[in-house]
Amino acid sequence: MDYNTIRVLLVDDDEDDYVLTRDWFLDQGNSFELEWVASYDAALTAIAQNRHDVYLLDYRLGDRNGLELLREAMLRGCNAPMILLTGQGDHEIDVEAMKAGAADYLEKSQITAYALERSIRYALERKRTEQKIREQAALLDVATDAICVQALDSTILFWNKGAERLYGWTAADALGTKASELLYVDVPPQLTAAQKIVVSQGEWRGQLAQITQSGAEVIVESRWTLVRNEQGQPKSILVVNTDITEKKQLEAQFLRAQRMESLGTLASGIAHDLNNILAPILMTAQLLETQVHDERSQRLLPILIANAKRGAALVKQVLSFAKGLEGKRSVLQLRHIISEIKQITKETFPKSIEICIDVPQSLWTISGDATQLHQVLMNLCVNARDAMLEGGTLTISAENLEVDQSYVRKNLDAKVGSYVVLTIADTGCGIPPEVMDRIFEPFFTTKEIGKGTGLGLSTVIGIVKSHGGFVNVASEIGKGTRFQIYLPAVEAVEMVEVENLELPQGHGELILVVDDEAPIRETTKTSLETYNYRAVTASNGIEAVALYAEYRDEVSVVITDMLMPAMDGPTTIRTLQKMNPMVKVIAVSGLASKDKMNTIAAAGVKSFLSKPFTTQELLQTIDGILHPNKQISSTTQLHTLF
Repeated sequence: MDYNTIRVLLVDDDEDDYVLTRDWFLDQGNSFELEWVASYDAALTAIAQNRHDVYLLDYRLGDRNGLELLREAMLRGCNAPMILLTGQGDHEIDVEAMKAGAADYLEKSQITAYALERSIRYALERKRTEQKIREQAALLDVATDAICVQALDSTILFWNKGAERLYGWTAADALGTKASELLYVDVPPQLTAAQKIVVSQGEWRGQLAQITQSGAEVIVESRWTLVRNEQGQPKSILVVNTDITEKKQLEAQFLRAQRMESLGTLASGIAHDLNNILAPILMTAQLLETQVHDERSQRLLPILIANAKRGAALVKQVLSFAKGLEGKRSVLQLRHIISEIKQITKETFPKSIEICIDVPQSLWTISGDATQLHQVLMNLCVNARDAMLEGGTLTISAENLEVDQSYVRKNLDAKVGSYVVLTIADTGCGIPPEVMDRIFEPFFTTKEIGKGTGLGLSTVIGIVKSHGGFVNVASEIGKGTRFQIYLPAVEAVEMVEVENLELPQGHGELILVVDDEAPIRETTKTSLETYNYRAVTASNGIEAVALYAEYRDEVSVVITDMLMPAMDGPTTIRTLQKMNPMVKVIAVSGLASKDKMNTIAAAGVKSFLSKPFTTQELLQTIDGILHPNKQISSTTQLHTLF
């Protein structure tokens, strides 16, 4: 707006008043440009043309009056300031004029050139300020952040559209209420401290946990600035809140993943050493079982074998958490596994627990290990049972889900694609928030000593991750817990295999056994010789290469550990392949991780044994690699990569 020349429209039915006003403006030089209309209708026409900066309206306009004109002009969208001119100085009319939106009112008998000019300029300045405030308010409403102004007692004075979107309360709901009551169930000490800091230092920033209208919790990055009055005294607080709930959730997932990775590295190292200890114990006990026939030994050896296997199973649970076990992958329909679990739970769980199953016939198939997924379901169902000591409902359901990019942004382990979602929900006691972040850690348990190893959920997360999936957990104290297992779906036909436990015999073939652990070398050699194989042993890769050069024409299969000093397994395999591209190798390791499997596969190895292995597994794997055209049993497939 150009205030050098102010365009004024005078609406007055008295020509003498027009002349007087004109003369006043002429005395001001070129500051004002005056136009005059004498009737109500002419005034409406002129106002509609929007050519003037300010309007002077006489109250008396024949049958109508200036107050009516002011109201009608504003209804038609006039934004320019209007000043009402009254002849009698009627206070009630003046009050009504201000309520109707008049910028000012002047009594004609008291008007001077100076008073008129001041009134016009003040009216224009106020209009310009109001316009600026509206523009700024519009910008605040466009902002994605939640912006509000609070009085020093936390009463909300301003509430932008961003705050409405974040919290759910409209400005009408929020204005006049206290933020401490609206956004918090219990006022945290941090909030009181923030108010003291902002008053003393002028600003504060930090993170706050707040609630929305629906009761959901949000985490905000909050920035407070103290607003002062003209005298420099604290007047109010400008608060800008940025929603970081999703960011904090991802940070928590990332930190949890880092902690689990560190624990996994530690657990895998321990498991490797335990496997090397258990392997010779298990094989020696099985050999003694076939050779010792006195009654006492026949009683004790099965106990030794059973406990060695139990220890091996425990180690495998740790490894399934630490690195993920590959196991036997085949196309599966989860309906069958859920059906088995339903039968087991109905037969073994207390009658006070109601079992509900909801699985659609159109459920997609997945690629996985049936035994491991069975273990996942049982672990979760047993935990649900233990959470419902006084009874409740256990619900097992499954559904198809297409995961999109929006979902991926909120879940660190998710990828875009098709998933089968398996849900195990209970109505039990729930998981406390302080425990939630630790539930997947190995050996962490809230159960009494002797009632749980703390490996159940760590096994679940390891198995699910090894299947390319991820887990989501939601729990509320006193209302129950829901575990959701996401497994990638595949388009394939389900295959059912029949297990064959026939124990094959050798025919004098020479086997080269390579391992840096002497007990494993000797027990493996003895086991092979017991079942009609010949065996030579090497303690590292260098010895293995030398022995293979000596017995090259006789060695049928090389069994080599992957972690050895001097020359490790992969290097040994590559060296032997240079000597004989057709060499047959069985890789052995106590760390059956996906990465390890990929390394072995990259070396061209077709078969793998996970420590500690039984004599049966050893013999069937050798038989499978020596006789590839022979029908392969499901047990052998546990140790075959392709």
